[in-house]
Amino acid sequence: MFYWFSCFLAGLLFMAFPVSDADASPIPLRGVVEGFYGTPWSHKNRQDMLEFCGEQGLNAYIYAPKNDPYHKDRWREPYPKKEQKKLKELARTAGKHHVELIFAISPGQDLHYSGPEGIADRKVMLEKLEAMHDLGIRRFAIFFDDIKGMTEKSSVDAEDARNQAEFINEVQKEFRTAHEDVPPFLAVPTEYYYEDMVTGKEPKPYTRTFSEVLSPDVTVLYTGGGVVTEGISDKELKQADGLYGRKLGVWWNYPVSDYQEAKLALGPIVNLPKEEELPALFFNPMKHERLSKIALATGAEYAQDPEHYVPEEAWSRAFKKQYGELAEDMELFASHSQRMENNWAHCGPQDAAALRREMDDFWEHWAAGGIEAEIDWFELRHRFQAMDDASSHLQKDLPKDIREECAPQLKLFGELAQADLQALQLLRLHRSGNHPKETKKLLAKLKEKNEEFTAQQKTARISDGTARAFLEEAIGYVETGTSQANDK
Repeated sequence: MFYWFSCFLAGLLFMAFPVSDADASPIPLRGVVEGFYGTPWSHKNRQDMLEFCGEQGLNAYIYAPKNDPYHKDRWREPYPKKEQKKLKELARTAGKHHVELIFAISPGQDLHYSGPEGIADRKVMLEKLEAMHDLGIRRFAIFFDDIKGMTEKSSVDAEDARNQAEFINEVQKEFRTAHEDVPPFLAVPTEYYYEDMVTGKEPKPYTRTFSEVLSPDVTVLYTGGGVVTEGISDKELKQADGLYGRKLGVWWNYPVSDYQEAKLALGPIVNLPKEEELPALFFNPMKHERLSKIALATGAEYAQDPEHYVPEEAWSRAFKKQYGELAEDMELFASHSQRMENNWAHCGPQDAAALRREMDDFWEHWAAGGIEAEIDWFELRHRFQAMDDASSHLQKDLPKDIREECAPQLKLFGELAQADLQALQLLRLHRSGNHPKETKKLLAKLKEKNEEFTAQQKTARISDGTARAFLEEAIGYVETGTSQANDK
């Protein structure tokens, strides 16, 4: 009798707490690195983000704002009393939400390694960390990335690597000997992405030496194959781990947008390892703290269970949780602002990929004519009208702080939708051939509008390959008889 009751009870427990055949453990250290260039977050932003991290199961926050002078350019100087008070409050807030506040410092630009100056700099570093420890901070990081003259296909050598690694080792050993409550440090090397770590398949002298000399308990962060890249496969992570002879952590540069501030990175986290172990994962956000939460919420789901993470589902959940009644409109807006790309950065899902496919089908059918072309025309009109409606709703009803973060892009989103609706009308006028003057007038108007969009690209960009592209394709079709959509 007891046996059958036990089986029944076990069955109930299984239904309440289902367990998969291959339960994945969360990434041990997972969170946010405030490591972007430009205006740092406000104290209020940081406190809000720490609370968000706790809610999402992110357990770490690296304080490393590039434009904080006491973090990098004036690293030797102690923080003013006012800033110390803020850091103490952040440490308290972090603890309240079960998040480790990690203080990072970037001394590499002018750090001395030997002689009396080297001794003095180690002393200053220890004093700086001691001051942070007094404020309640217990984990630390020393970064050697983005040193002027040593970045982008770095010019550092084995001597630089040895100096940096030995500096980290010495500071960590002395500080942790004095403070048993301080865990091993984190570090970012100067060669911090894979393509810059190797020549062919062999590690460069800097990477070889840094990896050999650095204490094995220090967690090294790298950004993948490039600074901002499509993703990191399990194979690529394994290769990078092999260079270092240790498990590397990841500093993931999404949704950061400091290299293309006119665009918002509002997509989900995609293309990270599914099977290889990660000791640490940090997402570098945008200067827009509230809007960064969309991608960060999906990253939190990934970090909890990389193997079973489904980006699109996590993304939809983020909107429902963060935007309530505005979730549908916000998801539509964000779908047009996911891809971050320039001549060296490539990251994030394509903007409005499903709509782009519908547009491609439209052009194929429009050239042939017939009922399918008419159906596609009406379907696109419905899509563009939904975009215009979403823009109006969001501009009116979004909370002020969020609306201010995306105001230029949200306005452009609505303007593009309206221009695309007019582009559809242009195509119908052109096809009928019955209103040449009206067609010519509308074509001129849309060409002028397109030039306006081009002129404002430094302040606002959205849906370049989709909504914006459709306007250009329609103009091209009327002028030349082909949209050139399939050539893009």
